Amino acid sequence: MGLDEDSLAYHRRAPPGKLEMSTTKPTNTQRDLSLAYSPGVAAPCNEIAEDAGRAFTYTAKGNMVGVVSNGSAVLGLGDIGAQASKPVMEGKGVLFKRFADIDVFDIELDQADPEAIITSVAAMEPTFGGINLEDIAAPECFEIESTLRERMDIPVFHDDQHGTAIISGAALLNAVDIADKDLSELEIVFSGAGASAIATARFYVHLGADRDNVTMCDSSGIITERRAEADDVNDYKEEFARPGPEGDLADAMDGADVFVGLSVGGIVGEEMVRSLAADPIIFAMANPDPEIGYEAAKAAREDTVIMATGRSDYPNQVNNVLGFPFIFRGALDVRATEINEAMKVAAAEALADLARRDVPDAVVKAYGDQPLQYGPEYIIPKPLDPRVLFEVAPAVAEAAMDSGCARTALDRDPYVERLEARLGKSREMMRVVLNKAKSDPKRLVLAEGDDEKMVRAAHQLTEQGIAEPVLVGDRAEVRAHADRLGLDFEPEVVDPGSATLAPYAERLHELRKRQGLTRREAEDLIEDGNYLGSVMVEMGDADAMLTGLMHHYPSALRPPLQIVGTADDAEYAAGVYMLTFRNSVVFVADATVNQAPDAEVLEEVTRQTADLARRFNVEPRAALLSYSDFGSVDNEGTRKPRRAADRLRADPDVDFPVDGEMQADTAVVEDMLAGTYGFSALDEPANVLVFPNLEAGNIAYKLLQRLGGAEAIGPMLVGMDKPVHVLQRGDEVKDIVNLAGVAVVDAQGGT
Repeated sequence: MGLDEDSLAYHRRAPPGKLEMSTTKPTNTQRDLSLAYSPGVAAPCNEIAEDAGRAFTYTAKGNMVGVVSNGSAVLGLGDIGAQASKPVMEGKGVLFKRFADIDVFDIELDQADPEAIITSVAAMEPTFGGINLEDIAAPECFEIESTLRERMDIPVFHDDQHGTAIISGAALLNAVDIADKDLSELEIVFSGAGASAIATARFYVHLGADRDNVTMCDSSGIITERRAEADDVNDYKEEFARPGPEGDLADAMDGADVFVGLSVGGIVGEEMVRSLAADPIIFAMANPDPEIGYEAAKAAREDTVIMATGRSDYPNQVNNVLGFPFIFRGALDVRATEINEAMKVAAAEALADLARRDVPDAVVKAYGDQPLQYGPEYIIPKPLDPRVLFEVAPAVAEAAMDSGCARTALDRDPYVERLEARLGKSREMMRVVLNKAKSDPKRLVLAEGDDEKMVRAAHQLTEQGIAEPVLVGDRAEVRAHADRLGLDFEPEVVDPGSATLAPYAERLHELRKRQGLTRREAEDLIEDGNYLGSVMVEMGDADAMLTGLMHHYPSALRPPLQIVGTADDAEYAAGVYMLTFRNSVVFVADATVNQAPDAEVLEEVTRQTADLARRFNVEPRAALLSYSDFGSVDNEGTRKPRRAADRLRADPDVDFPVDGEMQADTAVVEDMLAGTYGFSALDEPANVLVFPNLEAGNIAYKLLQRLGGAEAIGPMLVGMDKPVHVLQRGDEVKDIVNLAGVAVVDAQGGT
């Protein structure tokens, strides 16, 4: 099937379309319904009648955007009418929800008269927290937006005008930086003089370009003062009318520094590109075909061409999805009355700054493992980079507060944490730990420190103040990775090839001599990063350690177990995964270490996992799992978790509810606990799940992750004498940073 056939099948799959309504409150009982509708709904209605601002407290208004179009200028399709534009507007709603967790009603108006559109949209102000105008033809769109902005007390934003302006503006800031040019001195040529081009030209001036250096061309050529005087251009084009002779696009491009294409495909030839100034900046953004193709523009010059298009199959895609979801998110969250120029500039600057940072592995993988590093081929972030939300929305919100259009105030750090929670429970949970880590960073050994991922993780740990990383590995390789990636930091490196390791070898021999390790063998073994890092932690030269990125789990775990060992109050180590769902979190143990634990091991693993849960500010409720419910099956396998649960309940030092043996659904379904098993010590579903053996735990967490939609963090090693955690082979940088945060909190004493 071709793309068209695939798309039709995608859209007609039941239920048709791309959006549906869902409830956010319980509707299971008669009382639920009486609260949701009559008679209970009268209470919030009366509150809002007294104070209209309370609509943001009692309704979805504060997270609701209206996407409005009349279908008169649908991208790539033209004037197809309101009804035919609905798939595009639904798609816009999908992007709002996917990238910024904003709810949308799409509104298709069968109106051509600007005043009729203005009247219709203005009348809907009580419904929405903001209005996104979409695919409305110029010049009517200018009048519609400007009038609605004056008339309405909520943000109104025409994405076709400002979206491209903001995203390409971010690209321009970085292109100018890379080309080492001065924005105020650039000669900028526009091909196209519609809504997007005019808004983009205005925005570039706000960023620092000189209006007198902007030349705009429409289908008739350069827009000049002579043409304006002859009424050959409308009032909006006249804003960029230039003195001087008339000419065509080729004339305008001769000697220019920047070409901005917002017109039609294929109108720029290689000779026109060669006429541009040295190291030109070319933004050919016509869709689906740019004004000149990427390969042709690059081939036309021998110097550096910084090229951007509107296409996803070439570097530097100018994609509006980098803007509108996050701009509205920031505007909604401070209840802004408008989206002003300061907020747009803040968005562009935040995007430009983000492109200069190290790119997460998950983003690189999402784009086919292509290199993504700040430079001519990477001047704007990718849409799937989750950090865009955390950078752009706060920048927009702060600009709204500073410019006086915000009705509520917020603090950046707590706000970023709330944004992270919107993208998943795991981010919210990890933020708790990372904030604790930042309060008292500890020395952290990264045993495979000359691996590129470890170097990148060390940079993030340093930059964010989470830990003081110590990289064990080849110093030259560490430096080479840092230089190639543009990471501006000087990490502490312990190079086994050049460092004096005699004290560590001596300590290793002392610890293992009665297990048959000779002094000579200790001297050889200490050059292994796992052994060296373990001894450093054991001797107190470091507070914690991470390893395992390049080793199988058992072989990575062996040195820490031999050298560091388990804690004084623990006989066993265990591996725990934290699984996060949309509205809940569970800790799964043991999934990596103990193959066939007895009752004593299960008891200790439960204690250790409960302690770990509290480091994430989760009060533990533990269930020891089996295929039996409270003696319904009696054999040695079911007796082990039963005995462990009995011993834990009998211990006065155990200050959390625990029960077992029980089946998994009994442990997590409240109705089963409260109904059939009302005698259980658990009065709420368990959040610490202790499995009867490693096989069951490992299978369960992977099924929950792959089929249940859970996000997994771990494995986190509990029961060690000092903080040591073993990564999984192939973990990403974010996984290393997260586990480093856990290790630091461990080293702080779990406080």
